Amino acid sequence: MPAPSELLESNLLLKALRRADRSLLEPHLELVEYGRGDTVFAAGGDISYITFPCDRTVVTLLIAMADGRSAETATIGREGAVGGIVSNGGLPASTQAVVQLGGQVLRIDSSRLQEAKRLSEPVRNLFSRYADCLLAQVLQSVACNALHPIESRCLRWLMTLQDRLGSDVLPVTQELLAAMLGVQRTYLTRILRTLQDQGLIEVGRGRITVIARAAIEKAACECHGSVRRHFDAVLGTVYGPTGRFIAFEPPPTPRPGRKGRVVPFVEDADS
Repeated sequence: MPAPSELLESNLLLKALRRADRSLLEPHLELVEYGRGDTVFAAGGDISYITFPCDRTVVTLLIAMADGRSAETATIGREGAVGGIVSNGGLPASTQAVVQLGGQVLRIDSSRLQEAKRLSEPVRNLFSRYADCLLAQVLQSVACNALHPIESRCLRWLMTLQDRLGSDVLPVTQELLAAMLGVQRTYLTRILRTLQDQGLIEVGRGRITVIARAAIEKAACECHGSVRRHFDAVLGTVYGPTGRFIAFEPPPTPRPGRKGRVVPFVEDADS
């Protein structure tokens, strides 16, 4: 199904592109609908598409073990994309991408995106910066999972999801959260009860409500803040009143000037 033009505004990477660069991608983008639990790609499988979650759609990258356990390495919403972003695409997947919150996505053949990168320096700049941010999120998650207690990891995950939804009410089940954190549900239930008793969250059926975001930020480990600061520095993230990502304003791409001097790449304001 061809992608409606207005839908490009609901993914921040596509929204950040200037009109001329969007035109390199727009004819090749297609609209796909995913439900919760659907697999975007499996570990070991070829990645033939780059997928851009739109609006409230959220995709999680998981590492699954032989004993059936799994753990989250990155959570991606409307601020990003999955599938060959760090690499050049067309390579076997090292993780499984599973839809956490269903909805619409835009996707493009990986070869089409590589061609757009070849033709446009601003496209290369934007996607290289996002790839760096995604890698930073993955690496911070690895460190957090290894070094921090489950309470801190749980709060980090909830704040990450809230950033992408812009809502205090997070439509997530305890089963899903336990799978993301790689723990048993009974153990997670005790952790959530403790966090609720502290007045940080409220646990309901099929949802977790953030009660005190500022207090959660103080109680959590430094990992969530580190990733947000990296997004700010590399992509120029703009936040809404609720703390949701609403736009990217990445710095311009430097280009060589005379006698080796580097000068900023300035985009045409009318393009």
